[in-house]
This record gives sequence, C-alpha cells and structure tokens, in this order.
Amino acid sequence: MEITTFNHMLDAARRVGPVSIAVAAAHDPEVLKAVERAQREGIVEATLVGDWPAMEAYAAQISAAGSPGIGEVLSRAHIVHEPDPQRAGQYVVNLARQGEAAVVVKGQIKTSDLLGAALNRHIGIRGRGLLTHVAIFELPGLDRLVYLSDSGVVVYPDVYQKLDIINNVVGVARLFGVERPKVAILAASETVSPKIPASIDALALAKMAEQGWVEHATVDGPLGLELAISPRAAELSDVDSPIAGLADVLIVPNVEAGNIVAKGLLYFAHARMAGLVVGARVPIVINSRADTAETRYLSLAMAAVLSKSDIRY
Repeated sequence: MEITTFNHMLDAARRVGPVSIAVAAAHDPEVLKAVERAQREGIVEATLVGDWPAMEAYAAQISAAGSPGIGEVLSRAHIVHEPDPQRAGQYVVNLARQGEAAVVVKGQIKTSDLLGAALNRHIGIRGRGLLTHVAIFELPGLDRLVYLSDSGVVVYPDVYQKLDIINNVVGVARLFGVERPKVAILAASETVSPKIPASIDALALAKMAEQGWVEHATVDGPLGLELAISPRAAELSDVDSPIAGLADVLIVPNVEAGNIVAKGLLYFAHARMAGLVVGARVPIVINSRADTAETRYLSLAMAAVLSKSDIRY
C-alpha cells in the first residue's frame, strides 16, 4: 500500500514502533515536545543526551504551558548528562554504531558537527554512498506526497552527486510504497541552455536514467516547477514529458534552491513537512531550529518507518 498522506505514515510508524532514537544535545523545547508525542504514541523510545538541568527546566516550562505529559518523557527516557554539544553528538553516533539506536536526532547542536561525527571514517556511521537530505511534503489539495531532494546537505552537487541524490530519494519513495516514482529534475524552464548549468545537468541525468543509471523510476528534465506538479500547466504546454504534472519527486539544482522551495511550501502553501538525512547506517533527523514540534514529530515518524527497511505495505 502506498503512503499518500502523513496519517498513513503515522499509522505505519505506530505499527513498527517503538524505535530506539538517540537525541544529541536534547536540551531543546521543540525537540522535547516532539519526542514526548512520538513516545506517547509508541513510535519511539528515546535516549536523551544533553544538559540535564536545562532539560528539566524546559520540561517545567512546557508543562506550565499546558503540556503536562512532557514530564513523562523525561521519566521514561534514558538520560545522559552531557552539556557539551559536540561530545553529545559523538555519543549518539556511537550508540548508533553499536546498534543501540536506530535513529540519530539533532537537538541543540550544529548540523555540521553532528554530520561530521557521523561521517568520521573511524568512529562514524557512514554508509556506502553519499549522505543526502530527503524532505516529504503534504500539500493541501494534492492527492499524493511530494518528495524533495537535496535541500539540506550537498550544497552544490555535481552531476554524479545528483545521481546519488536521485537514487537515495527514489529508495525512500519506494519504501513508502511508490512503485515507480516519477522524478522531475528542476531548472528555470524546460529549455536547455548553456547559460543555465542546471538545465545541462538535468538533460544529462535524464539520459543517464534512460540508460539504466537509475532503476525503478521514471526520470525527466529539465522541467520548471509548474510543469512538474501542475496538470493544468502540463496540459497548456507543448512539452512532451511522461511525468509532466505528475511528479512524485522534485530534484533541485542546489541547496539554495531547495531551501527556498521548501520554505516556500511551508510558509506560503501551508504544507506539512517531514525530513531527514539518508545514506548513513541509520536515518539522521536534522530539522532546522525554526522547525515546529509538529515537523520534528513527523520527521521522527518518517525515520521510524525508514529504520524498518524490511517493512512491506
């Protein structure tokens, strides 16, 4: 069964949970709210590594604001007092390396510090390929989830890194039940121009996918955003594309474009979002500081589903 809404995703996460997570620098109120909700619903079991007095203080503030269950997350979770964020990051990565955590979660620690610990060749949890960020959006009025990559890790990917980005996100979409994801490689328009490097990369990637570099997906580009997701725009254009108006996956040219698209969907289109980093031994949740507790909660549910890679829908 394909997961087409976040309610479907949450149901799947509850079925496979609780999944063990380890939170680096867990003294963050939005993280604690998200972990409390996910733990209460049987999605996760948490190890919180961070400044214990700060966690207690945040829990008291949250409880006073009307969320009395937040104290339960501290009583049920395994707490490790480590006020230094970098050491907390190394601690949770080590838990994942030893098989004691199925998901690593970012708290009050810099993304670069946490990913640096994860990528350490000697004590990290790097996988065989490239670490990339995959975001999932639930958009009002759309009958499917939309996957976006990479909007958070690989800043200016070359064409080979973009190939890894595509294969990673296709793998996620397939685990969520999309049998053959339709992948749109975005550029300013569908016209190939030497003055727009993203269009050249898109054309090359579409051809590479056609030749078998990407399996179990239909890949096309360059496509403008409107042609990728709007059936009306596709109908009005003369573009001959098998995925026009139907894209499941959007591949952005670089992190700047991806970040802008993601924030635009959140703040202007009122989308809901979940996101994490794939390519390591375990999923790594690295929500930004501005993300709400709900976004973090949804990201934990996404991570729980992906951590059970043998799940079938």
